[in-house]
Amino acid sequence: MQIGANSLLQEMQSLSSEIPTSGLNSGFSSPITQQVNSVAGSDFGALLSQAIGTVGELQSNSASLATRLEMGDTSVTLSDTVIAREKASVAFEATVQVRNKFVEAYKSIMSMPV
Repeated sequence: MQIGANSLLQEMQSLSSEIPTSGLNSGFSSPITQQVNSVAGSDFGALLSQAIGTVGELQSNSASLATRLEMGDTSVTLSDTVIAREKASVAFEATVQVRNKFVEAYKSIMSMPV
C-alpha cells in the first residue's frame, strides 16, 4: 500500500477542521502550517534530500570558517566560527532525531499484524 503525500495532507486538513477552536485564536497560522501548505505538491524524497543537503552545506561552511580562522584570516572572527559550528551541530542533531523517528515509525509499522 502506498500513501501519497497529497492524500495524506488532505486527510490531515480535513481532520484539523473538526478540531474545536473554542479558546484558541482562530486567526493564528503557525509557521509549520504555512510550510506544509507551501510544499503540498512536493515530493517527500526531494524535500528530505534538500534538508540533508542543507545540513551538509552548514557543516562545510563551518569547516571552511574554522580552517580560515586557523590560517589567520582576519576577515573571519571567532564568534562567526562558533556560531556556524553550533548551527551545523544543531542541524545535524535534528537530522539524527528525524532519522530515529523514521526508524521507530518503520519498526512499528512492520510489527503491525496484517
